Amino acid sequence: MTYRIIKNRNIFLGISGTLVVASIVALFIWGLNFGVDFTGGSLLEAEFKNYQPTITELQDSLKDVKLNNLTIQSTTDETFILRFKEASETTHQEILSKLGALVAGKDGATFKELRLDSVGPSIGQELKSKSFNASVIVLIMIIFYISMAFRGVSKPISSWKYGVAAIIALAHDVIITLGAFAVLGHFYSIEINTPFIAAILTVLGYSVSDTIVVFDRVRENLPKSNDDFENTINTCVNQTMARSINTSSSAMLALLAILIFGGSTIKDFSLALLIGIFVGTYSSIFIASPILVIWNNWMHRSGRKV
Repeated sequence: MTYRIIKNRNIFLGISGTLVVASIVALFIWGLNFGVDFTGGSLLEAEFKNYQPTITELQDSLKDVKLNNLTIQSTTDETFILRFKEASETTHQEILSKLGALVAGKDGATFKELRLDSVGPSIGQELKSKSFNASVIVLIMIIFYISMAFRGVSKPISSWKYGVAAIIALAHDVIITLGAFAVLGHFYSIEINTPFIAAILTVLGYSVSDTIVVFDRVRENLPKSNDDFENTINTCVNQTMARSINTSSSAMLALLAILIFGGSTIKDFSLALLIGIFVGTYSSIFIASPILVIWNNWMHRSGRKV
């Protein structure tokens, strides 16, 4: 069965356009909830066994400790995450003493510090800058790679336009993923830290790989196809769609298992990958290839050299 994906491209592009606009609005209104890695400060994860204090109890126990901008977040696995401005080792030990006092005298109750991460504000700004630079370098290298890989394809469109179409699809993936995390950060306090940047870079690589599979089939079929460019593209997308969906589904099932059963430190990373791979699979099938067709049709209508 052949699906008329290219013929119905306006529907798929409309869905993507709506999601991209909604994501940009969410980013503009709420922004991203940057974590300690980027803003500077300390993050302490505490585990309570056989006794679950309330957030109010935790706040009351620490009210005599001089902590700036203290926020407390409960998780689903008997732990709490405390965030505050950088503190000295003396203050750190005082926090542990106050939290440990909550379980004193309670039969079987225990308290344990799982981790303490501290980042200075200057390091946080440096991480932001390096993360942005890494993303830009990756995009430039992707354009260069695709242009070189498809340099033998010149008709009906130039090889470098395959790279531009792939970058547009990647921008679509990143914007929607960022928009999703803007919403999650606003309503569920999910933060952006360095694992999220690693997830975004992984999504870029995964998505462009999926897109290149489709483009490679286009490169193979174009010289021997008797159909016009639009129908040839549609055939190529249909030939590779099952492979893309099956591969992505396998990866997403593994990520879903990590998201459900994994620890709190890796859940945000797996969630970013889960969203990014889903959106990336969609863009590889329904966005990248239709862009080539739209570009080709526009160039012919305008009478320009393609």
